[in-house]
Amino acid sequence: MTEFNSRPFDDDETTGGYDLADRHALRRVGGLSTELRDVTEVEYRALRLERVVLVGVWTDGTLEQAENSLRELALLAETAGSEVLEGLIQRRAKADPATYIGSGKAEELADTVLATGADTVIADGELAPSQLRTLEEICKVKVIDRTALILDIFAQHAKSREGKAQVELAQLEYLLPRLRGWGGNLSRQVGGRAAGGVGIGGRGPGETKIELDRRRIRTRMAKLRREIAEMSKSRVTKRATRRARQVPSVAIAGYTNAGKSSLLNRLTGAGVLVENALFATLDPTVRKAVTPSGRPFTLTDTVGFVRHLPHQLVEAFRSSLEEVAEADLIVHVVDGSDPEPEAQIAAVRQVIAEVDAGDVPELIVINKADAADPMVVSRLRRAHPRSVVVSARTGAGMGELMEQIEAELPQFDRRVHVLVPYAQSALAARVHAEGEVLKTEHRDEGTELVARVPLALAVELEGFEVVPSSH
Repeated sequence: MTEFNSRPFDDDETTGGYDLADRHALRRVGGLSTELRDVTEVEYRALRLERVVLVGVWTDGTLEQAENSLRELALLAETAGSEVLEGLIQRRAKADPATYIGSGKAEELADTVLATGADTVIADGELAPSQLRTLEEICKVKVIDRTALILDIFAQHAKSREGKAQVELAQLEYLLPRLRGWGGNLSRQVGGRAAGGVGIGGRGPGETKIELDRRRIRTRMAKLRREIAEMSKSRVTKRATRRARQVPSVAIAGYTNAGKSSLLNRLTGAGVLVENALFATLDPTVRKAVTPSGRPFTLTDTVGFVRHLPHQLVEAFRSSLEEVAEADLIVHVVDGSDPEPEAQIAAVRQVIAEVDAGDVPELIVINKADAADPMVVSRLRRAHPRSVVVSARTGAGMGELMEQIEAELPQFDRRVHVLVPYAQSALAARVHAEGEVLKTEHRDEGTELVARVPLALAVELEGFEVVPSSH
C-alpha cells in the first residue's frame, strides 16, 4: 500500500513544521499481535488499529468506483496508523443484514484473516451493532466500520480544545447506540440461565452497567454541547466584527488531501500543517489576504470532507462549518490528480448543502495541476467553465486565482482619499472602526486618510475628498 511522505513548505520553522514532526514522532507501531483470541470477550475496546484486512460491498456503480472506494479506505486506515494486508469486495444487490457481506463471504474473510495474521477487519460502510457482533464471532478478531475509522483519525488529529470536544461528542454519539453490540457478553455476568436473560434474574449486573454507561454518556454529551456552544462564541464575535467592518470572507472547502492547507499557505504564508495524509488539518484557520488591487479579505481553511462523512461529525463540527455558511465565497478545491474528481465534488457539495451553505457562491479550483492528467483537467474545465487551474506546490496559477477571487467578492466598499477636519474626529474614528485604513497623515487642517470604507460611510465623506493637484 502507498506510504505517506510529507511535503512541507521550505520554511520548517513554522507551526505546521513542528506539528508535522510531532505527528511523525508519535506514529503507531504496527505488527503487534492481539492479546485475545476472541475479542468479543472484551467489554469496551479502545480503537487500536494494527494489521488490517479491508472488506467492501459493491452494490452500484462500476467496479472501478468500488475499487477506488476501497483504495480510499486503505488510505484512511494508513492515516490511522495501520498496515493494510488485504482488500476484498463482494458484489451484492444490497448489504446482508446479518453479516454485511453474506455468510459464505464472511467465512472466506475469516480464512483471509487467519492466513494473513490480521487482527482487525475494517468494513467500507457503517455497520449495525448486530453486524459487528456477528462478523467478530465469525472472524475472531476486532471488526470496525468506516465511520469508527474516520472518528479515530479525527481523534488523533484534533489539537484545539474545541476540536477535541467536537470529536469526542461525535464519538459518543456513534458509541451510544452500539453499547449493547460492543459489550453484549456483560449480561452473562449473572451466571446460570439468567446469563441469557431467561426468566427471573435476567436483568443482571451487566445490563445495569450498560444503563449506567448510557446515562453517563448522555450527561457527558450534554456537557460537551454546552462547552462547544460557549467556545464558538468567540468565533461568532470575530465574524460579527468582520461583518461590521465589511471585510469579505472566503472559505476554502474541499475533499480531504485536496491541498486546501497548501493553498492557504501559498496565498497567505499561514504556516498551517501540510502533510500528504487524510484529515491532516481539523481546526479552522483564518488568515488575512489582499487582492491584487489592495482590497483585504479573510481566507478560512476548513476541515476536509470525504465520501460518506459520518453525520455525527457533520453535526459536531457544525459550529466550525458555519465559517463556510457565513462566507461570501467558497473556494472549492478539487484534487485534479484524483481518478474520480467528479465524485469528490459531489461529496463536498453534499456536505456544504447539509450545513446550509448551498446558496454561497462557489469557485472551483483544480489543484495539483503539476500531477494531474491533462485530459482530466480538460474534462473538469468543460464541466466548470469558471474554474481555475493551479498548483499550490509550484505556485502556478496563483495570480489568476487571486484575480478571480477579487472578481467574485461582493462589491460593498469604496476606496476614499479624504481630509477630515479635527472638528469631525468622530467621523475619522468611524473610518478606523468600520473601514480598512491604508494611509494616515496628520496635517494642519485635519487628518488625511486613504481607506476602504462601506458605501454608506463613503457617502458621508464625499464633502471631504482630497482633490488631486494638477501640475
